[in-house]
Amino acid sequence: MAAYKLVLVRHGESEWNQKNLFCGWYDADLSEKGLTEAKKAGQWLKEKGYTFDVAFTSVLKRAVKTLNSIQEELDLHWIPVHRHWRLNERMYGALQGKNKSETAAKYGEDQVKIWRRAYDIPPPELEQSSEYNPRNDPKYKNLDARVLPLTECLKDTVERALPYWHDAIVPAIRSGQKVLVAAHGNSLRALIKYLDKVSDDEIVQLNLPTGNKIKEKN
Repeated sequence: MAAYKLVLVRHGESEWNQKNLFCGWYDADLSEKGLTEAKKAGQWLKEKGYTFDVAFTSVLKRAVKTLNSIQEELDLHWIPVHRHWRLNERMYGALQGKNKSETAAKYGEDQVKIWRRAYDIPPPELEQSSEYNPRNDPKYKNLDARVLPLTECLKDTVERALPYWHDAIVPAIRSGQKVLVAAHGNSLRALIKYLDKVSDDEIVQLNLPTGNKIKEKN
């Protein structure tokens, strides 16, 4: 196998993926299909001879459990795991919890496509009183509320994820460690955009399937 230093994996299907709901920062669990996808991702990595020295993931259980499954398959429960909110999925704002098809019917497919796919146009913000407001979530109680988004476009997600990339992940790679990142479609697209110098127009067309190894960097 060619030498590798970094592997990116998207989490398995979540229960909200299955229900066709905008998920974002909502802490949806893996669906049965997602659990199977996570297990198969670990089996695939094992079959191909991958191993890792350290892992990074978000604080959302669908990514954490996907990583746990991969560790189980690779017998790597002993490696350090770093969880950080900057690797969370994109914050979908007022769209969170809404059915994607019903939202398109209400606002029009063109408008929803802009909210979902435009690089620098975010959906409407969550209201402060929303049950999905991360400022009311105990996972983030020790953070300054000003850093917690009420909505994000992909550009915002890039700007949120890259400081953690430079501060935590890059030093691990430069020290010679083999690094696994298990995260989300948009936080991983943010890293891919930076790593591969993908243009704003091209990155919005990139779709990352659930439960798959989607990137390897030497």
